[in-house]
Amino acid sequence: MNNRYRKYLPGILAVLTISGCGNHQNQKATPAPAPARAIDAATAGSIRGKITLDGAPPALKPIDMSAEPYCNKVNASPVFPQQVVTGDAGSLANVVVYVKDFPAEYIVDAPGASPTLSQRGCMYDPHIVALRTGQTLEIRNEDQATHNVLAMPAQNPKWNRSQTPGSAPLEEVFATLELAIPLRCNVHPWMKSYVFVFSHPYYAVTGKDGQFDLKNLPPGTYTIEAWQEKYGKQDATITVGPKESKSLDFKFSAANGSGN
Repeated sequence: MNNRYRKYLPGILAVLTISGCGNHQNQKATPAPAPARAIDAATAGSIRGKITLDGAPPALKPIDMSAEPYCNKVNASPVFPQQVVTGDAGSLANVVVYVKDFPAEYIVDAPGASPTLSQRGCMYDPHIVALRTGQTLEIRNEDQATHNVLAMPAQNPKWNRSQTPGSAPLEEVFATLELAIPLRCNVHPWMKSYVFVFSHPYYAVTGKDGQFDLKNLPPGTYTIEAWQEKYGKQDATITVGPKESKSLDFKFSAANGSGN
């Protein structure tokens, strides 16, 4: 090295040392993902329960279908909105019950058969559809009328598709977890439905008996959420031990239009 630069060498080395230390200190290690875990069927438990409505359900007016002659004719008796549907002893239908915080590291079974949403009598059947990410939703038109299916998700792509009488079923896939995606028909504005997309199989939609059953849950503590279109959401925390079957009921209040 030339002598005239030798006097600068200590300073250069000090700068390089400080710079190297600083970079090392600022680097943050990325946490490793949790290892995949299989669900042991021998120790799995379940959560069963019932959803009820405390108080009288709202008095809903029949849907006016007079603007569509076919829809008016095909329904011999009045058709009511499906926002609140009750059964015996206040049991509440169309409530979605699901594990809100299921650990992502568990390996779950592949989805089963594709769910079907039918347009029948100028109404959606069922009112609530639940499925898994990547699973196909099949939409059928069983009416002799043209329908239009408008999906308005926030996390998945929006779509708007027409379906004529006798046409092949529509097939749609939702790639991202999302709850309460509204479906509408632009032709018949009273037609409304909701799609729930889950990343795991621990969900249920209640029928008129208000009952749900979440099976094959690995032991652990979970937050269970119940969603109802008019009355909102309720959460409950519950611990499931090995081979344990737990009971969990939810009661929504008809008096104030929200869950208790």
